[in-house]
Amino acid sequence: MRVSFFLLLFFLPFKQLLAQSEITEAEIKQHIEFLSSDENRGRFPGTKETKKVVDYLIENFRKAGISKLNGSFRQPFVAKLRVMPGVKDTPYVKTWNVVGVIEGSDPVLKKEYIVLGAHYDHLGMGGPSSKKKDTVAIHHGADDNASGTAALLEIGEKLSANRSLLKRSIILISFGAEEQGLLGSKYFTEHPTVPLNSIKLMINMDMVGRLNESGHIYMGGAGTFDGGVELMKGLGKEFNLNPIVHAGDVGGSDHISFYKKQISVLGLHTGGHPQYHTPEDIASLINIKGEKQVCEYIYQAIVHMAQQTTPINFIYQN
Repeated sequence: MRVSFFLLLFFLPFKQLLAQSEITEAEIKQHIEFLSSDENRGRFPGTKETKKVVDYLIENFRKAGISKLNGSFRQPFVAKLRVMPGVKDTPYVKTWNVVGVIEGSDPVLKKEYIVLGAHYDHLGMGGPSSKKKDTVAIHHGADDNASGTAALLEIGEKLSANRSLLKRSIILISFGAEEQGLLGSKYFTEHPTVPLNSIKLMINMDMVGRLNESGHIYMGGAGTFDGGVELMKGLGKEFNLNPIVHAGDVGGSDHISFYKKQISVLGLHTGGHPQYHTPEDIASLINIKGEKQVCEYIYQAIVHMAQQTTPINFIYQN
């Protein structure tokens, strides 16, 4: 009995380590419920709730073994907030990008980076970007973009646990102030923490929590790098997804800031819905099982691109 007890103690941490390396529905749900909770009041830039969310993201990066980039997880910047028509005074607030890195294993290719990103901010109590401009209420942003932020944390955790598979390094960025005009990603690309020419691909997740029964996962930018369309369509079958790939269309959201710097991009989402930019975008409407499928799909795409020894070349789309 004593031997069995000590064997159990020996193997328990190993089992826990294995569990942490997997993308789980329970953790996706936990992240989304926290981020979109009433207490975080819509994650508006410059608020104490944003500071709390940033601390949460950093804590999860640390737990996953994701490292600081250039000595800090925080990249501070000043955001100019959008205002209602007719308002003359434009407020400026301090906010942050949260940035971490997983170093690749190849002595040469680890100096090249794949960026995985998702914005964490939302609309707070409403305002000019709300679809219900006259409503003052918490805009929870469960799909937009607690879902993408949860995916970033879960995929990042699995990449970190399996870093030996990665030849290239992975930068994870949770952007601030996307809803104010892609401000976080614009700031990062204007003030990069690694040389911009070392970033070979940027993958962005914005609203990945509402997978439909047909398994549609939409993406722009797959035509901005060699083999992108074929890769994303091929992986769809493995994860029971039906990719809608627009080779010549880049789309919107934070990956555009990278595309403008001639970096290959891929922007993914699971489609629009009536709750977009309203207080009704809540956690109970998220398809947690579907989001796990999407996370596994994106994880595998990243591993493929991080292992690829041929160059990742930028292809401009008209």
